Amino acid sequence: MTTRRMLLQSALAGITLGGGLTCQLARAGLPQGALDAAVLERLPGKQPLIKRSYRPPNFETPLAYFDGPITPNDRFFVRWHLMGITEVDARSWRLRIGGDAATKPYELTLEQLKSEFEPVEVVAVCQCSGNRRGLSDPHVAGVQWGYGAMGNARWKGARLKDILARAGLSKDTIEIAIDGADRPALDVTPDFVKSIPAWKALDENTIIAYEMNGEALPHLNGYPARLVVPGWTATYWMKQVVSIQALTKPLANFWMATAYRIPKGKFALVDRFTSQENDTTTPITEIVVNSVITSHADGARVRRGAPIVLEGLAWDAGAGIRRVEVSRDGGRVWEAAELGADLGRFSFRPWQYTTTPSATGVLALMARATNGQGTTQVSELIFNNPGYHNNVIQSVGLTVV
Repeated sequence: MTTRRMLLQSALAGITLGGGLTCQLARAGLPQGALDAAVLERLPGKQPLIKRSYRPPNFETPLAYFDGPITPNDRFFVRWHLMGITEVDARSWRLRIGGDAATKPYELTLEQLKSEFEPVEVVAVCQCSGNRRGLSDPHVAGVQWGYGAMGNARWKGARLKDILARAGLSKDTIEIAIDGADRPALDVTPDFVKSIPAWKALDENTIIAYEMNGEALPHLNGYPARLVVPGWTATYWMKQVVSIQALTKPLANFWMATAYRIPKGKFALVDRFTSQENDTTTPITEIVVNSVITSHADGARVRRGAPIVLEGLAWDAGAGIRRVEVSRDGGRVWEAAELGADLGRFSFRPWQYTTTPSATGVLALMARATNGQGTTQVSELIFNNPGYHNNVIQSVGLTVV
């Protein structure tokens, strides 16, 4: 039987070499421009990741690294919008809480954040809004992510609603704006500041995290504290948080009014951000239901008559994964995969499916997930110019010898 360890070692051996990595990405359907820019590089504190850009640093997790539901810190993807990433000194770091809707503005040290609020944990997927953008057809502009601009971690911190309660929110609070310590290289570049609706900020699962998988947040993932918004795409997961502002009017900067928006009515939204909607677009909010095959790369060689265990991950915005199915005939017949441990409704859910190829040639396998609301992955891309919400059913072709 082909074991998981054998496949992982084989995959990692392949991507360590530039040619092997290029072949894997080409089979994933990435355009030539993305292939030319993709190299495997090691950032401080990280395993080798796929470089998408240097300035700012945007690095993707190879699929072979997703060998369990929790993504280790040193394998977690890196995503920044601005080049000025501050080396924060925890001793001098301060979190300012205020805004025109706060009646009692105040500041917190890191020690106060840890000691003066009830610590809570949540396991949640952090996924870039543009994950899989590089697979869009026709091609769209932006960071050409493949499948790995995401990760799942156990986040520990303080509830944002508890932090806001101390600031004395007024009844007119509409949004909560979050700013990080990163800064643009040029004054003309807008500072990266995002807002979330007040009701989302007051959700018990929305936290200011200071730990990731039992350790202090890595510098490249937001040390010393970051916003965690389970179920929503990572554009709202502000890193290196230094300011929380309660607002009585919608935030109207570039990152809210222009960027990270999808055509209104294009996707079925449960979590609407109504204060930021206009006649034609709405802010991207929750993650769409999705899955990925992690155990076998497209083109992997397997032996006829030997059982193979197909493994992968499934996730959604928090409704939970109801089932994962696998097809061996191009999507005509679907068979149930076995679901693994449930670490929480915002977490990756592992799954596996065992099959034994009886003939040589190409064995085409597809996997799709359905969530607790009955929503299933799509078979055709719901195209949008920013390249968001790509949850097309994945297919891999195994070479049976």
